Amino acid sequence: MATTTRIATSRPRRYGAVDVYYPDTGGATAAVVLASDPRFAAIVTEHTAHLTEVAEYRPGAFFQRELPAIRAVLSDIDPVDMLIIDGYVHLDPHGTPGLGTYVHEEYRVPVIGVAKSFFHTARHAIEVRRGTAARPLYVTAAGLDPRHAANLVRDMAGPFRMPDALRRVDALSRTGR
Repeated sequence: MATTTRIATSRPRRYGAVDVYYPDTGGATAAVVLASDPRFAAIVTEHTAHLTEVAEYRPGAFFQRELPAIRAVLSDIDPVDMLIIDGYVHLDPHGTPGLGTYVHEEYRVPVIGVAKSFFHTARHAIEVRRGTAARPLYVTAAGLDPRHAANLVRDMAGPFRMPDALRRVDALSRTGR
C-alpha cells in the first residue's frame, strides 16, 4: 500500500496594519507592521516609505492624499491577507467610500478601519472599548463581517485603548524608522 505525503503549498497568513504621517516639513511617511496572526501578538516585520510630495488635503477626498503613501509602503513587501487602517472604510451606512474602501478595492483583501474619533455620518460604525478606556474606537470593514472585524480589534494584543500594533505603526510613521 502506497503512502501519500501531503505537502502544504499555502503560504503562512500575513496581517498588516498601516498608517501615514504628514510631517510639518512636507511629504508623508507611511509605515506597515506585519504579523502572522490577526491579534498581532508578535510583529514579524516593519517597513516604512517616505514620499517627498503628497496631494493637498481635500475634504471628502482624503484617499487621494493617503493612498499613494500606502501604495509606496506596501509595494516593498509580500502580499498581505488582511489590512488594518487608521480611519473609516465607509463613511456612512449607505456605503459612501472612505479610505478603507479604496484600499480594499485596490488590494482585494479584507480591510478593517479603526477610527479614534466619531465621524458624524458614521452611525454604522461599531464601537469597541478596550482596556479601561471610556472612549471607544469606531470599527468599519470591507471584505469581512463588521462584527467579526470589531471582535478582532477588541482581541488585538495590548492593554490600552489602541491595540499595540496600531500604536507601533503610528510611532513608526512619525519617526520614519
